[in-house]
Amino acid sequence: MIYRSKAPLRIGLAGGGTDVSPYSDLYGGAILNATISLYANATIEPINENKIIMVAIDRDEELQFDWARELPIDGKLDLLKGIYNRIQKDYGITRQGFRLSTYVDAPAGSGLGTSSTLVVAIIGAFTEMLRLPLGEYDMAHYAYDIERKDLKLAGGKQDQYAATFGGVNFMEFYEEDKVIVNPLRIKQQYLFELENNLLLYYTSTNRESAGIIKQQSKNVTDKKDSSIEAMHQLKEQARLMKEALLKGKLHELGEILDFGFRQKRRMAEGISNPLMEEIYETAKKAGATGGKISGAGGGGFMIFYCPVNTKYAVIRSLERFGGRYRRYKFTEHGLTTWTI
Repeated sequence: MIYRSKAPLRIGLAGGGTDVSPYSDLYGGAILNATISLYANATIEPINENKIIMVAIDRDEELQFDWARELPIDGKLDLLKGIYNRIQKDYGITRQGFRLSTYVDAPAGSGLGTSSTLVVAIIGAFTEMLRLPLGEYDMAHYAYDIERKDLKLAGGKQDQYAATFGGVNFMEFYEEDKVIVNPLRIKQQYLFELENNLLLYYTSTNRESAGIIKQQSKNVTDKKDSSIEAMHQLKEQARLMKEALLKGKLHELGEILDFGFRQKRRMAEGISNPLMEEIYETAKKAGATGGKISGAGGGGFMIFYCPVNTKYAVIRSLERFGGRYRRYKFTEHGLTTWTI
């Protein structure tokens, strides 16, 4: 038997950063996101050796271990090893050698939730193999717990839930890690128009999100008024975006995104930089009415709302920066697992 899984990456449309503690614990957070046709993939193959082999195909990394109940967390493929350690601790895995292989359709640190989505995909493959009794909320929270608490990786909560549930969701975040996922019933023609007008652009630069997120959290802890007010405004942006999409007021989306772009820069230093500011202004001059930095900021993907057919002029205007745009489709489904 071979056990496989895939989980979709996401575009954050509004409210980004309000899912991060301690803001979400103190004030409650809200985010609107949508999953897209770029995936994190995981495969578990039992082998006739008393070994555990872990392979990140896209990163050309491979590790081999003699079978053990706990693998060392030492900076090499720690996501894969951390998940194995936690599942071994909680559920027990029989003394059977296996190969765990992963592949992600976007680079790490690109702002589409790659790390958390990969965690969900790997848990999904183990769930398929062990027939674990995990529902959607269980799966997402389990992924969050492993990433944030076991491995001590800084970040928010939205990515695990987006990858697990899939679709377009308005998510609410509260204290004690409480999350409510509200799937949005958006008319198909509105989604088609959004897909047509929303340009996904990779700046060809990556970033380490942990530092930005730690600074953002510190600003809340230190009661830095400008940062906290910016997060309040981003939470309101998520509500505005939800209403515009549900009512088909797509002409308002660029302005809502532009509002969020200006607010997000106030949350923490390093979210934007001179290159991203120049890219943003160039896109607006070419016809985009708004946009945002995807994820924590500092690099990776940006998105731009390009009404009518201005998308093509925007793509041409950005050629000089050396990045590239990525084709995608919105997806309805989240984590999917199967056995062959």
